[in-house]
Amino acid sequence: MVLSDRTIKEELAAGRIVVDPLDVADIQPASIDLCLGDEFRVFRSTRYPFIDPTVSQPGLTELITATRAEPFVLHSGEFALATTRECVTLPDDILGRLEGKSSLGRIGLLIHSTAGYVDPGWTGYLTLELSNVSNLPILLSPGMKIGQISFERMTTPVDRPYGSPMLGSHYQGQVGPTPSRALDRS
Repeated sequence: MVLSDRTIKEELAAGRIVVDPLDVADIQPASIDLCLGDEFRVFRSTRYPFIDPTVSQPGLTELITATRAEPFVLHSGEFALATTRECVTLPDDILGRLEGKSSLGRIGLLIHSTAGYVDPGWTGYLTLELSNVSNLPILLSPGMKIGQISFERMTTPVDRPYGSPMLGSHYQGQVGPTPSRALDRS
C-alpha cells in the first residue's frame, strides 16, 4: 500500500523514514519532492571507443560540479548521472519509488532509466540517470525540484534489507552520482 502524507509524516517523526535535508513543504499527498544536488557525472567519450560492462574501465566518467551561477547543461540526446540533494534512509519494511516531476517530463527530461526502485534498508543519496529526449538543451540548476519519492509498506519486514553483507549491495551509503559498480565483486 502506498503511504499517504499523514503516514509519511508519522514515519518521518518516528525516524523510520529519513530524508535529510527535508522541507516539510516538499511533502506531497503521497510522496516527497526531491531536489537536484550539485554533482554530475558525464561519460568521457574520448577515453574509450565503447562501454564494455564486462570489464573495468577506469576514468570512463568525469565528475562535474555545477552551481546556480553556472548550471549543468544537458544537451539533446545526452545522458548523465546526477545526485539528489537529500540523503534517504528506509526501514526494513518500506520501499521507495523514485519518479520524475511531470513538469520536467513535459520538457523531455527523464530522471531514471531503471533505477527507480529504492530497496528496504537503503541509506544514501540517490543517483539519478538523466536523459534529455527533447530537441533542445535543458539547464539543470542545483537545488531545483527534480523528482519525487513515494513509499510502500511491505507485507512483512524483509529478511535481508539492502546493505546486508550477504547481498553485496554495491551502492549502500553512496554519496554523489555513483557510476556503475557492476564489476565490484566485494
